[in-house]
Amino acid sequence: MADSLPPLLLFLSDETETDALGAKLAEAILEKKDSVKTNGLNIRMNGDLGAGKTALTRALLRNLGYGRRVKSPTFTLLETYPFKDFQVNHFDFYRFESPEEFDDSGFREFFGPRNVAITEWTHKGEPFVPEADLEIFLEIKDDGRSVAITSRSLLGEELKNRLAQ
Repeated sequence: MADSLPPLLLFLSDETETDALGAKLAEAILEKKDSVKTNGLNIRMNGDLGAGKTALTRALLRNLGYGRRVKSPTFTLLETYPFKDFQVNHFDFYRFESPEEFDDSGFREFFGPRNVAITEWTHKGEPFVPEADLEIFLEIKDDGRSVAITSRSLLGEELKNRLAQ
């Protein structure tokens, strides 16, 4: 998909708005669950430490119906969350020292059909990490977060359009 499609730009002034974005993303994923079951979905969360990547992922998981504690995968590298129609795999590659660590880890099996892969610090695993469908860039700005959501596939564009509504 061409990179020429404009990103969706948002501003999240507080945690409530982050939770609302997570809820909307969960709704969009559930609407497209047949595509996720067939092809999978790859979401890249980009931003500095403290930008809200894990907070947005927690909100997404809560709104998909996950009722237990959501842990950051900073030390485990991967946390998995099974649902009826797919599994969410939340990765954090912050501690990678080389991209080959992704390839050597066997993580590739957590991408593809019936998997929603959410990656943080993805650049540390490139070029081995599969391409994103949706990229979410979070940046601390004033007392909130600026967010830019970019689609990288047709499914990503459909999700981005749903978030824009």
